[in-house]
Amino acid sequence: MKPDAHSTPENLQVLYEDNHLIAVNKRAGDIVQGDRTGDIPLSGIVKLYIKKKYGKPGEVFLGLVHRLDRPTTGLIVFARTSKALERMNALFASRETRKTYWAVVNEPPPEPEGRLVHYMQRNPKQNKSYAHPTDAPGRKKASLRYRLLKQLDRYSLLEIELETGRHHQIRAQLAAIGCSIKGDLKYGAPRSNPDGGIHLHARSLEFIHPVRKEPVQLVADPPADPLWNACL
Repeated sequence: MKPDAHSTPENLQVLYEDNHLIAVNKRAGDIVQGDRTGDIPLSGIVKLYIKKKYGKPGEVFLGLVHRLDRPTTGLIVFARTSKALERMNALFASRETRKTYWAVVNEPPPEPEGRLVHYMQRNPKQNKSYAHPTDAPGRKKASLRYRLLKQLDRYSLLEIELETGRHHQIRAQLAAIGCSIKGDLKYGAPRSNPDGGIHLHARSLEFIHPVRKEPVQLVADPPADPLWNACL
């Protein structure tokens, strides 16, 4: 894995920053929250960045607004105050945000654009979710919209807009229609990527600023690898 495969306080890709929020472009090796691996989470890296930049004494407050899977790259927002965290949580809970993802898939979708509706069942032991066509006890409805942005020789670039936020939703729903994401072995890709990531990228996020009440539109560039470069 390359030296810059993980974010550090020194190489952190900050996309937006004010007194209330900070948004960064997550690398594939970053884990958003701490887990049993013991790796320093991205939230801890951002805290160190703020502490060093502003010379803050004591503990730095940082609130987790939403999550991205470890192998996924792209835009993630943290709250710098408890008030901003409470208001951002309310925006996400009431779906007053617009999240757009890009995915490079191994097979083109059956239609150039469409809406997918499945019923998701999570298997915690496997850390995996299954997308079923019908409802049943223990399943949660999941929906997204996709459109084909670019057809490459061997891959297809899709833009996805989430309508719900389920565990591994994009990965499982695309796999269910035969469009596994490049590098995503867990959901049917034939090969892993060298960096352990997958070609799923949180591209943009739109919302009303929790304090200033102004529209905010954030965009994150995908990693600079040959396949992503061919998609731009």
